[in-house]
Amino acid sequence: MAHHLAADEPSFSEEAGIRYLHFGTRWVQGAMRTARPADLVLAYTQQMMGWLLFLEPARHDEVGILGLGAGSLLRYTLKHTPASVHTVEWNPAVTAACQMYFRLPGVSRSSIEHSDAGLWVEDGNHVGRFMALMVDLYDADAQGPVRDSLEFYQGCRNVLAETGIMTVNLFGDHASFPRNLENIRSAFDGRVLELPEVDAGNRVVLAFKGPLLDVSVGRFLQRAEQVEATYGLPARRWARALLSQQGSSLSMAI
Repeated sequence: MAHHLAADEPSFSEEAGIRYLHFGTRWVQGAMRTARPADLVLAYTQQMMGWLLFLEPARHDEVGILGLGAGSLLRYTLKHTPASVHTVEWNPAVTAACQMYFRLPGVSRSSIEHSDAGLWVEDGNHVGRFMALMVDLYDADAQGPVRDSLEFYQGCRNVLAETGIMTVNLFGDHASFPRNLENIRSAFDGRVLELPEVDAGNRVVLAFKGPLLDVSVGRFLQRAEQVEATYGLPARRWARALLSQQGSSLSMAI
């Protein structure tokens, strides 16, 4: 495995009411506003919820998270959607740290499995289950995802439901970005959109599975307004950025 357990030992810092998770380096692996734990503090974690522009989760839906971090995506999804959430985290020390310092919710619709994400997506029990899959896999070096092969992204596609979306956290100005993007495009038949790069250099990519749907600009912007009002996310900005890639209509997936 590409991991080094000693290097990935969780550590913490706190500043201006925000608690940060590190893996023994200065790189921020996650954050929580102590007064409002379910807030998404880091801009890229907000973008990881970009699948809400296209899908509205219901009680019977399942959402997958690969990489627990500080539990931000888990806390947010549990608070703001009725879906069940299944999180995959390879390092039990990260889960223990989240339980102690990052208010990990202990609710019945949340489950955490300690497993390598690369092996987890190959498990036949997960095929076709997840409406959304949020992939955020970084180690102490924070130099590109630790799982990035074509086979891995094909596995991610396989665990998505018949209609589903994967969001992936990448680094735009890093050598790993073109390779990851090419593998994601190959695994998802080119049905990929990119959100604008955020200050820290993160690039969030959306990949789609399901029947093609031609969405009018008006309808898409209407959905963005609804997401912004319901979920408190900057969805209209995302929608404009995605439309600028697509032209007069969003002839994309789902």
